[in-house]
Amino acid sequence: MITIGLTGSIGMGKSTTASLFAAEGVPVFDADAAVAGMYAPGGEAVELVNAVFPDVTTAGRVDRDALSAHLKDNPQDFARLEAIVHPLVAARRAAFLQQARKDGAWCVLFDIPLLFETGMEGHVDVIVVVSAPEDVQRTRVLARDGMHADKFDMILARQTPDAHKRERADFVIDTSKGVDDARDQVRAVLDALRERPQNPRP
Repeated sequence: MITIGLTGSIGMGKSTTASLFAAEGVPVFDADAAVAGMYAPGGEAVELVNAVFPDVTTAGRVDRDALSAHLKDNPQDFARLEAIVHPLVAARRAAFLQQARKDGAWCVLFDIPLLFETGMEGHVDVIVVVSAPEDVQRTRVLARDGMHADKFDMILARQTPDAHKRERADFVIDTSKGVDDARDQVRAVLDALRERPQNPRP
Protein backbone atom coordinates (compact mmCIF):
# COMPACT_ATOMS: atom_id res chain seq x y z
CA MET A 1 0.00 0.00 0.00
CA ILE A 2 1.34 3.40 -0.97
CA THR A 3 1.22 6.18 1.62
CA ILE A 4 0.89 9.71 0.25
CA GLY A 5 1.80 12.74 2.31
CA LEU A 6 -0.16 15.80 1.20
CA THR A 7 1.01 19.18 2.39
CA GLY A 8 0.96 22.84 1.47
CA SER A 9 1.16 26.21 3.14
CA ILE A 10 -1.93 28.00 4.40
CA GLY A 11 -4.23 29.21 1.62
CA MET A 12 -2.80 26.93 -1.06
CA GLY A 13 -5.93 24.79 -1.43
CA LYS A 14 -4.74 21.72 0.43
CA SER A 15 -8.08 20.82 2.00
CA THR A 16 -9.85 21.08 -1.35
CA THR A 17 -7.16 18.94 -2.95
CA ALA A 18 -7.50 16.33 -0.22
CA SER A 19 -11.23 16.18 -0.94
CA LEU A 20 -10.43 15.57 -4.62
CA PHE A 21 -8.31 12.57 -3.66
CA ALA A 22 -11.16 11.33 -1.45
CA ALA A 23 -13.57 11.71 -4.37
CA GLU A 24 -11.32 9.35 -6.33
CA GLY A 25 -11.74 6.72 -3.62
CA VAL A 26 -8.52 7.34 -1.68
CA PRO A 27 -8.89 7.02 2.13
CA VAL A 28 -7.81 10.36 3.64
CA PHE A 29 -6.52 11.06 7.13
CA ASP A 30 -6.97 14.74 7.96
CA ALA A 31 -4.56 15.82 10.71
CA ASP A 32 -6.36 19.14 11.28
CA ALA A 33 -9.70 17.36 11.65
CA ALA A 34 -8.09 14.95 14.11
CA VAL A 35 -6.84 17.85 16.21
CA ALA A 36 -10.25 19.54 16.06
CA GLY A 37 -11.79 16.36 17.43
CA MET A 38 -9.25 16.21 20.23
CA TYR A 39 -10.00 19.82 21.18
CA ALA A 40 -13.77 19.34 21.20
CA PRO A 41 -15.73 18.50 24.37
CA GLY A 42 -14.69 15.03 25.49
CA GLY A 43 -11.61 15.10 23.24
CA GLU A 44 -8.50 13.40 24.51
CA ALA A 45 -6.39 16.58 24.37
CA VAL A 46 -8.65 18.82 26.45
CA GLU A 47 -7.49 17.82 29.92
CA LEU A 48 -3.86 17.58 28.84
CA VAL A 49 -3.93 21.07 27.31
CA ASN A 50 -5.80 22.47 30.30
CA ALA A 51 -3.11 21.20 32.64
CA VAL A 52 -0.48 23.22 30.79
CA PHE A 53 -2.52 26.14 29.38
CA PRO A 54 -5.55 26.65 31.64
CA ASP A 55 -6.26 30.00 29.99
CA VAL A 56 -7.22 28.42 26.64
CA THR A 57 -9.91 25.95 27.72
CA THR A 58 -13.55 26.72 28.33
CA ALA A 59 -16.75 24.68 28.63
CA GLY A 60 -14.79 21.45 28.43
CA ARG A 61 -13.05 22.24 25.17
CA VAL A 62 -9.94 23.94 23.85
CA ASP A 63 -10.81 27.40 22.54
CA ARG A 64 -8.71 27.60 19.38
CA ASP A 65 -8.96 31.39 19.18
CA ALA A 66 -7.71 31.70 22.75
CA LEU A 67 -4.97 29.18 22.01
CA SER A 68 -3.89 31.14 18.94
CA ALA A 69 -3.77 34.36 20.97
CA HIS A 70 -1.76 32.65 23.71
CA LEU A 71 0.78 31.29 21.23
CA LYS A 72 1.12 34.68 19.55
CA ASP A 73 2.12 36.17 22.91
CA ASN A 74 4.12 33.11 24.01
CA PRO A 75 5.70 31.53 20.93
CA GLN A 76 7.98 29.45 23.13
CA ASP A 77 4.90 27.41 24.08
CA PHE A 78 4.52 25.92 20.60
CA ALA A 79 6.92 23.13 21.57
CA ARG A 80 4.94 22.36 24.74
CA LEU A 81 1.71 22.15 22.78
CA GLU A 82 3.28 19.97 20.09
CA ALA A 83 4.55 17.57 22.77
CA ILE A 84 0.93 17.04 23.79
CA VAL A 85 -0.76 16.95 20.41
CA HIS A 86 1.66 15.11 18.13
CA PRO A 87 1.57 11.75 19.99
CA LEU A 88 -2.23 11.86 20.00
CA VAL A 89 -2.35 12.55 16.27
CA ALA A 90 0.14 9.73 15.66
CA ALA A 91 -2.11 7.30 17.52
CA ARG A 92 -5.13 8.28 15.43
CA ARG A 93 -3.06 8.05 12.25
CA ALA A 94 -1.87 4.55 13.14
CA ALA A 95 -5.44 3.38 13.75
CA PHE A 96 -6.51 4.87 10.41
CA LEU A 97 -3.68 3.09 8.59
CA GLN A 98 -4.49 -0.22 10.21
CA GLN A 99 -8.11 0.05 9.14
CA ALA A 100 -7.16 1.00 5.58
CA ARG A 101 -4.96 -2.10 5.33
CA LYS A 102 -7.83 -4.26 6.55
CA ASP A 103 -10.07 -2.67 3.92
CA GLY A 104 -7.58 -3.52 1.18
CA ALA A 105 -6.81 0.06 0.12
CA TRP A 106 -4.05 0.28 -2.51
CA CYS A 107 -3.07 3.76 -1.30
CA VAL A 108 -3.95 6.21 1.45
CA LEU A 109 -3.42 9.93 1.86
CA PHE A 110 -2.25 11.75 4.97
CA ASP A 111 -3.32 15.40 4.90
CA ILE A 112 -0.58 16.92 7.07
CA PRO A 113 -0.15 20.72 7.05
CA LEU A 114 3.21 20.52 8.87
CA LEU A 115 4.58 17.47 7.05
CA PHE A 116 8.15 18.77 6.79
CA GLU A 117 8.09 20.74 10.01
CA THR A 118 7.25 17.61 12.04
CA GLY A 119 9.61 15.26 10.21
CA MET A 120 6.79 13.21 8.72
CA GLU A 121 8.28 13.28 5.21
CA GLY A 122 10.32 10.22 6.14
CA HIS A 123 7.20 8.26 7.06
CA VAL A 124 5.38 8.41 3.73
CA ASP A 125 6.20 6.92 0.33
CA VAL A 126 5.17 9.86 -1.83
CA ILE A 127 5.03 13.60 -1.15
CA VAL A 128 2.44 15.79 -2.89
CA VAL A 129 2.70 19.55 -2.36
CA VAL A 130 -0.23 21.84 -3.07
CA SER A 131 0.88 25.26 -4.28
CA ALA A 132 -0.30 28.54 -5.79
CA PRO A 133 1.26 31.93 -6.52
CA GLU A 134 1.94 34.09 -3.46
CA ASP A 135 -0.62 36.74 -4.40
CA VAL A 136 -3.33 34.09 -4.77
CA GLN A 137 -2.40 32.61 -1.41
CA ARG A 138 -2.53 35.95 0.42
CA THR A 139 -5.86 36.93 -1.14
CA ARG A 140 -7.42 33.60 -0.15
CA VAL A 141 -6.18 33.71 3.43
CA LEU A 142 -7.03 37.32 4.20
CA ALA A 143 -10.58 36.72 2.95
CA ARG A 144 -11.17 34.23 5.77
CA ASP A 145 -13.25 35.21 8.79
CA GLY A 146 -11.10 36.21 11.73
CA MET A 147 -7.92 36.39 9.68
CA HIS A 148 -5.66 39.42 9.57
CA ALA A 149 -2.21 40.16 8.22
CA ASP A 150 -0.38 39.69 11.53
CA LYS A 151 -1.99 36.31 12.15
CA PHE A 152 -1.24 35.24 8.59
CA ASP A 153 2.40 36.24 8.98
CA MET A 154 2.65 34.34 12.28
CA ILE A 155 1.31 31.19 10.63
CA LEU A 156 3.65 31.54 7.67
CA ALA A 157 6.62 31.92 10.00
CA ARG A 158 5.85 28.46 11.40
CA GLN A 159 5.71 26.83 7.97
CA THR A 160 8.42 25.72 5.58
CA PRO A 161 8.50 28.17 2.63
CA ASP A 162 6.47 27.09 -0.37
CA ALA A 163 9.51 27.05 -2.65
CA HIS A 164 11.29 24.62 -0.33
CA LYS A 165 8.25 22.37 -0.19
CA ARG A 166 8.03 22.23 -3.97
CA GLU A 167 11.71 21.34 -4.23
CA ARG A 168 11.17 18.32 -1.98
CA ALA A 169 7.93 17.13 -3.59
CA ASP A 170 7.40 14.11 -5.80
CA PHE A 171 4.37 15.86 -7.28
CA VAL A 172 3.18 19.48 -7.17
CA ILE A 173 -0.48 20.38 -7.67
CA ASP A 174 -1.11 23.99 -8.70
CA THR A 175 -4.54 25.09 -7.52
CA SER A 176 -4.51 28.55 -9.08
CA LYS A 177 -6.52 27.49 -12.15
CA GLY A 178 -9.58 26.19 -10.36
CA VAL A 179 -10.99 22.95 -9.02
CA ASP A 180 -11.47 21.17 -12.36
CA ASP A 181 -7.84 21.70 -13.28
CA ALA A 182 -6.73 20.52 -9.83
CA ARG A 183 -8.91 17.42 -10.21
CA ASP A 184 -7.14 16.58 -13.46
CA GLN A 185 -3.80 16.91 -11.70
CA VAL A 186 -4.95 14.64 -8.86
CA ARG A 187 -6.04 11.99 -11.34
CA ALA A 188 -2.68 12.27 -13.12
CA VAL A 189 -0.87 11.68 -9.80
CA LEU A 190 -2.95 8.60 -9.07
CA ASP A 191 -2.43 7.24 -12.58
CA ALA A 192 1.33 7.65 -12.15
CA LEU A 193 1.26 5.87 -8.80
CA ARG A 194 -0.78 2.98 -10.14
CA GLU A 195 2.03 2.34 -12.60
CA ARG A 196 4.54 1.97 -9.77
CA PRO A 197 2.65 0.49 -6.80
CA GLN A 198 5.73 -1.35 -5.60
CA ASN A 199 8.13 1.53 -6.17
CA PRO A 200 7.61 3.96 -3.29
CA ARG A 201 9.69 7.02 -2.62
CA PRO A 202 13.17 6.12 -1.20
